Amino acid sequence: MSELTINDGLDAMEVASYLRRHPEFLNEFPDLALALVLPREQGSAASLASYQLDVLRDKNRELVRRLHELIEIAHENETLMVRVHTLTLALMRVKTLAETAHAIAAALTEDFHTDLVRLVLFRADLDLPAAQWLIAEPAGAAAFPAFAEFFKRADPLCGRLQQDKLDCLFGAQASEVHSTVLLPIGAVGMLGVGSRDPNRFHPGVGTVFLKLIGEAISTALARFPA
Repeated sequence: MSELTINDGLDAMEVASYLRRHPEFLNEFPDLALALVLPREQGSAASLASYQLDVLRDKNRELVRRLHELIEIAHENETLMVRVHTLTLALMRVKTLAETAHAIAAALTEDFHTDLVRLVLFRADLDLPAAQWLIAEPAGAAAFPAFAEFFKRADPLCGRLQQDKLDCLFGAQASEVHSTVLLPIGAVGMLGVGSRDPNRFHPGVGTVFLKLIGEAISTALARFPA
């Protein structure tokens, strides 16, 4: 039979700890089950068995909810992986710097359903297209002092940008951008993606796929040295 030493210093936490270690306790002292005051719902007392059943049902509902969340995340990740793979293949097919730049802008706009794209390249090349989505700057990172910390960290950045950064990247369209992703592209530039949805990009967004995109673009551009 279970033994519980009672002393004046016994508190509720010690009792709870003991009962967790001895779940058979009420089998040995069935009279206590009748005396226990169980949680009430709408003024009516519940039996121990029905209370335990309600607890298990609540836990089961929570597990089902979490399972659905995991399945949804898995589907989203699968979709993202397909899009990253498609972008990588597109970059492998193109043969010139101009085609590479076009492929990057097209994929991010069409496949990733983004609102605004800015590809910043630290170079000048006559073959590069004159497009709103492309910023060619041969002076390199020094021409973007507002992004000095970003270049130093060399990690994707998600969230809302300060106004000077928005103006630098998006110019007249800066007022349309309410959340942004910044991707470093090795030592050759950076990529800015803007959204009109303030909740589209936020600091909690996972960066694994963003890093894969950045690496794919960096590798593709490395084929065309300045």
